[in-house]
Amino acid sequence: MKVLIIGGHFSPAISIIENLRNNDIFYVGRRFAIEGDTAVSLEFKEIDKIGIPFFNINTARLQRKFTKYTIPSFVKFPKGLVESVSILRKVKPDVVLGFGGYVQVPIIIAARIFNIPIVIHEQTFDAGLSNRMLARFATKICISWESSRIYFPKQKTILTGLPIKKELINLKKEKKEKTKLPVIYITGGSLGSHTINQLVLKSLKNLLKTFYIIHQTGDSQVYRDYDELVNIKNDLPEKIINNYRVEKFLSANDALLAIKEAEIVVARAGVNTVLELLYLEKPSFLIPISFSQKNEQEKNALFLKNSGLAEIGNENKLNSEAFTNKINDIYLNISKYVVNDRKEFKFENAAGKIVRVLEDVCKKKKT
Repeated sequence: MKVLIIGGHFSPAISIIENLRNNDIFYVGRRFAIEGDTAVSLEFKEIDKIGIPFFNINTARLQRKFTKYTIPSFVKFPKGLVESVSILRKVKPDVVLGFGGYVQVPIIIAARIFNIPIVIHEQTFDAGLSNRMLARFATKICISWESSRIYFPKQKTILTGLPIKKELINLKKEKKEKTKLPVIYITGGSLGSHTINQLVLKSLKNLLKTFYIIHQTGDSQVYRDYDELVNIKNDLPEKIINNYRVEKFLSANDALLAIKEAEIVVARAGVNTVLELLYLEKPSFLIPISFSQKNEQEKNALFLKNSGLAEIGNENKLNSEAFTNKINDIYLNISKYVVNDRKEFKFENAAGKIVRVLEDVCKKKKT
């Protein structure tokens, strides 16, 4: 089976790749992390590392805020469609698998033109804009949560769950290592978060008196937060300088290790991040993106909070003092952050279910 995977949400894509090792896999995604930025994306680095052919695509992005890149981005759609046709002619996939986001739009439209089976996967509790737009073209739609079913045609929709990486399953079985200082893992996701980076920058000296911090900043060449934080680290007093580890990126496996070792995780509230935190039962301080579609990240954060594991900060109101106080407060009351309902969230088989859907649509196409 020859599978063309379209990036969007990277974590479930990696999980599917792990379960497709005996098949021919190709990947379409973003070589650069952010519109108008020259920082190379984590998905490109990870896919290139494991030796899967990567096709970069430049296409229109549906932006939530109007910026100087909005109009130039919008007019890229015809170019993206031409690139998609070229990719499909070169790869000749048996099936196309999309994980949401703007990148998949031209590829899936082109795949429909070529009559290639299409499977899309929805990670959120509701439904992303591109998945709702493209549902009519899909052969099958895999959903992670029952609440998403209402957005898609019933006869096409299958509840598979949200696939998680094998490393995450294995990590849960391992014992946490003992450290001299309690560890905080701070991340803005694979792209990084300028908002979170600035809060850390202003709070760093105070936090390092109590905690060892692993901080993943992203590599934005617009804000250059990583460079600024490295300079600040170099000026720290000798007694705390070694309490701070700052990285542009962590590999998918290293990021999971950081979550595992942390007493507290500070992060955005993407659905994959929330699931990983829930699965590892990790106390968290979540700072949702305020302009995410349909308040998606706010809903994700509330889900984890209601499970008993998280506190939530408003990125538009949070200052460095409140940021520091909240982290200290979570640590002082760490024992109360436990899962309210300890029933098992059975997502281990989700990847296998999605692979079976791919195999099924390919078989039906051949017959």
